[in-house]
Formats: sequence, C-alpha cells, structure tokens
Amino acid sequence: MVITTEMIKQLRESTGAGVLDCRKALEQADGDFNKAVDYLREKGMATAAKRAGRQASQGVVELYSHGSGRVGVMVEVNSETDFVGRSETFRTFAHEVALQIAASSPTYIKEEDVPESVLEHERQIASAKAREEGKPEAVVPRIVEGYMKKFLDETCLLRQQYIRDESITIQQLMNQNIGTLGENIVIRRFARWELGENTGE
Repeated sequence: MVITTEMIKQLRESTGAGVLDCRKALEQADGDFNKAVDYLREKGMATAAKRAGRQASQGVVELYSHGSGRVGVMVEVNSETDFVGRSETFRTFAHEVALQIAASSPTYIKEEDVPESVLEHERQIASAKAREEGKPEAVVPRIVEGYMKKFLDETCLLRQQYIRDESITIQQLMNQNIGTLGENIVIRRFARWELGENTGE
C-alpha cells in the first residue's frame, strides 16, 4: 500500500498529529484511515492535538539537581487544572522533563522558538562545510536539510529522543501523558545551569 501525501494530510487534519506520526500510523494500518486514527488515539497523539488549544496555567515548577550539584535545572510544566497538576503521573512527567534537560541540554523548547537568524546561521555553516568537503553543488541543499534536521533534533527539547526510551521523542512522551491525564500539558520554560560555565557567552 502506497502512503500518499494527501492521505497524510487528511489524517493530520483530523487528528492534529505530526507528519511522521501520521505516516507511521498509515503504514501500520495498511492505509486504512480509521485504523490509523485508532492507532494515533491509542498512542495518545490524536487526543493531544485536540487538547492543544486549551488553556494550561496550573502545574508545577520542577527543580532538579544532578551530579552532586554540578548541574541544576528548573522547568515550569503546566496543566489545565490543579487536580491534574498535583497528580503523581503529572509530577513524574515534569521530573522526567527536568532529567531530560539536565542530560541533553536543549536550547529551545520547540522548533518554532528558534530565531530565524540562528537557523540562517546554521544553514550557512552547513552549506560552507559541504562545499569545503568538495560535495557536488547539486547535493548541497540535501546535505543542509539533513544537517538542519539534526540541529533541531538536538537543540529543541520536544524533538529530542527521550533518554529512557530512544524510540520516542519528548513530544511523543508528552502526548502519551496528555492522553492519559485527559488535559493539555505545556512545557512553559526552563533554565539549566552547569557549574563553572560562562553564562555571558
């Protein structure tokens, strides 16, 4: 069964799940639209999208110290209600997010947060590097695209592979928790400090 762009687009519009998640769901369902929706719902992805617009202003500021105080993380994770914000499941998720930040030092929460000037700078670096290595001009755009994907996967928290299970991203982990808790969850902001680092750079 060939999965077309149109099929992915329709599934995405119905569920709000990401492009790659929609493609995977359709592949798993052999192109059956309804089965693909069920697959996404089971994974908590479709539910997450429907709740994404809802206001989340309760929650917790999670503090985490790692390596005998060598790394410190503060992260604000929001839920819609205080009831969910105080739940064990939500608190565990917030703690896991803090652990992730400590271990993988992201710079941004999501790719939309990355300034265009930073993206342009990274594109220029990738393109210059490819040319310096003598790559043919025709393949440079593809090399730059691959480099940018890797850059965003490493620097954006929601795109990072979850340190406890590299088969999922932090976005997918969050979607699963949204599905379980039945409320929108937002990672609002974070700060990470490492002993001896120069914050003026």
